[in-house]
Amino acid sequence: MASKPNPINDQNPQQSIEGNSPIFISSDSLHSILNHHSLIQHFHSSLPTVTSAINTPIRQNHPVSPTSSLLLMPSWSSSPSLPYIGVKLVTYFPQNSAIGLPGVHANYVLFSSSTGQPLASMDGTVLTLYRTACVSGLASKILARKDSKVLVMIGAGALAPHLIKAHLAANPSLQKVIIWNRTIKKATDLAESLQRSNEYDGVCFKSNESLEEIIEQGDIVSCATNAETPLVRGEKLKAGAHLDLVGSFKHTMKECDDEAIRRGRVYVDNEAALVESGELVGAFERGVIGKEDIGANLVELIKGDKVGRRNSEEITVFKSVGSAVVDILAAQLVYETFVKDKY
Repeated sequence: MASKPNPINDQNPQQSIEGNSPIFISSDSLHSILNHHSLIQHFHSSLPTVTSAINTPIRQNHPVSPTSSLLLMPSWSSSPSLPYIGVKLVTYFPQNSAIGLPGVHANYVLFSSSTGQPLASMDGTVLTLYRTACVSGLASKILARKDSKVLVMIGAGALAPHLIKAHLAANPSLQKVIIWNRTIKKATDLAESLQRSNEYDGVCFKSNESLEEIIEQGDIVSCATNAETPLVRGEKLKAGAHLDLVGSFKHTMKECDDEAIRRGRVYVDNEAALVESGELVGAFERGVIGKEDIGANLVELIKGDKVGRRNSEEITVFKSVGSAVVDILAAQLVYETFVKDKY
């Protein structure tokens, strides 16, 4: 699949703010700048050309108390089209739920890679929601059937509306979205909110308490949960389905069973998924598949170096764990759009 021209203005945006203080880009500004369609297009055009020029050291995880952590996720680019250093700083305080605060907070800081000048600071939590969903949307654009009609969303947390919007942006054939959550009220509230928004003409949003029933209907099944017991049983996936797995990031977590991995052709966002994802690590250990059976990573799919969906009956599985590469690309789009509009 050929890449498309970069939508960002060719002018060097750093020149527009020379001598100014670093910009703070709030979560409200992020929402006004970003949309899922434009970020999917940005990833599609940029990932093949700049990925090899981006350095992404292993993220650092520092315990700051017995239950809390500080995570540092740096990256920097040697590409003239991406003249930045970026660092995502994340705090993990799971006990915050007892005082009505989120357990995860994040900030993203952008610097010039030519001068080291600090350029911008932005809400890292919102940025991560958009970039995570748009990676899944881009993958479904490539791997899902072009006649997909039904999206099943498993989970109704903060990421769920972003995933729904990203899949809808990438797959205009979708006509129905069915949402499931352990707490059904959350699924119902999300479905009603999306239906009331009138953002998607001709798309019906519903909730359903029967997980197995709706999995059988899904042309695209997207999962964003913290499940440690599989929610998606592979035997329930319909022929031609696309399974999108977002939630797991450690070996004890898995959103689908071995049968889903065995029946599907598996793709990943990047190679870290092979050692971090509970679904894949477990499948490798049990001999369900081998690493050599992985179809491709996302960049290989975009460039057309590896084959994606081979026929209409094949089940495709996409597992993502995230990376600093898509963080810095998302931050680039936010920063350069902000500068273009404001200066």
